[in-house]
Amino acid sequence: MDAAPQKDWPISHLARISGASEAYFARSFRNAFGIPPHRYLLTRRVESAAMLLRDTDLPIIEIALQTGWNSLGTFGRTFRDVTGESPRELRRRSQAEPGDLEQVPHCFIRAAQRPHLKMAVSEKRRKAASDRSG
Repeated sequence: MDAAPQKDWPISHLARISGASEAYFARSFRNAFGIPPHRYLLTRRVESAAMLLRDTDLPIIEIALQTGWNSLGTFGRTFRDVTGESPRELRRRSQAEPGDLEQVPHCFIRAAQRPHLKMAVSEKRRKAASDRSG
């Protein structure tokens, strides 16, 4: 999943590769990584998209397609829910504040910029809606 986050990774496929049942695989994955496989994959897709937004001038639609989304709307909404800013806002901010990160190992930069998905995106939306209404 890390090497190709743009691909679909259904639990059935991952379980078959690992030689386990779907339920056992999903439970073991969550125990090992702290989040379900789908959230892990979503984290990697957002991470890859953020890197492309910072480091390239590719159009946002191209970045969305390259990182596994089929819809620009879904990409933008999910990206904002996870990172707190739109793809365009992240690109503007990162280009306005260029840092000298050439001396920092790439793995450290990726870890520092990795989105945190301890809570499902839908749970975040519900919580934000209840905070606004209550």
